[in-house]
Amino acid sequence: MPAVIDDTYAEAFRSIYSEVLVTARDSTWLHHAVIAATGNASSTILCDCEAALSRMVPPAETPDGRIGAILQFHVPRFWKEREAKLERTLLVRVSQNILTCPTTACFNVLPTNEKWFPLGRKVAYFGDGHQFKTERYGRRVRVIPILSGEFTIERRWGWAEGLMGGNLWFFGATADASLLAAERAAAGAMATSQHTRVCLPFPGGVAASGSKAGSKYKFSIASTYAEYCPTLRNKPGIESRLPEGVVSVQEIIINGPDLGSIAKATQAAIANCVDTPDLLRISAGNYGGRLGKSFVYLHPEQQPA
Repeated sequence: MPAVIDDTYAEAFRSIYSEVLVTARDSTWLHHAVIAATGNASSTILCDCEAALSRMVPPAETPDGRIGAILQFHVPRFWKEREAKLERTLLVRVSQNILTCPTTACFNVLPTNEKWFPLGRKVAYFGDGHQFKTERYGRRVRVIPILSGEFTIERRWGWAEGLMGGNLWFFGATADASLLAAERAAAGAMATSQHTRVCLPFPGGVAASGSKAGSKYKFSIASTYAEYCPTLRNKPGIESRLPEGVVSVQEIIINGPDLGSIAKATQAAIANCVDTPDLLRISAGNYGGRLGKSFVYLHPEQQPA
């Protein structure tokens, strides 16, 4: 039987984000650049951003005719100095993880008519005065001489309003069931990314340690969701919210440009995993609107147009 789908919603919150198109000589070096540039970026609970691969780009559609990947970088809109923090994130990750990766080049994706950073100029200072401005592939770029040749980076980098925190929870009668469901759900969501432009920032798209806002410790802004931890089900003082028979819960997180995109990816995720053997229930995390005002409903008929 298909898993039960709870009558609930995921609570997404506003972000600002940027997209980076990385190209490379081949898939091996592109993969290395993607992994490095999006590392340590699963959650803004402690990371400087949430980052992940959004979509692959074939050589026919990249400026320099090489294989490419579009990476997405989000920071919460409620952060103070959010624009400066996003720019700093891009500067660090592009300069330390893409510039350093053999054969790569780096191009902007989002519009730059109003909201943009001078990222190309800042990264180009690595050239120690030998960098130069030019036009390549119909783009205004900076070129940095490096030991292996040259690194090309576009001058202006756009940013835009987005959303973070779309999510789904998978309740399994076995640990394998909940993980397989999450894997299938992540694959289903990512299969839509060419048109929804979503990304899933956790390792493999899956979060094994779903959290709640707040903690008993003043220095922590988030903590384990004790009411859903299977090993705490019978602990005194814990009012377990786990359905009967559930022994493991996995989660996926979906970020993207807008509510409609995350809602479409959510439905694709559900459709791709609902028949997973021993998956008992699909749900989502929310805080009654205290975290964000963008609701992603699990039942599509409830989603406002």
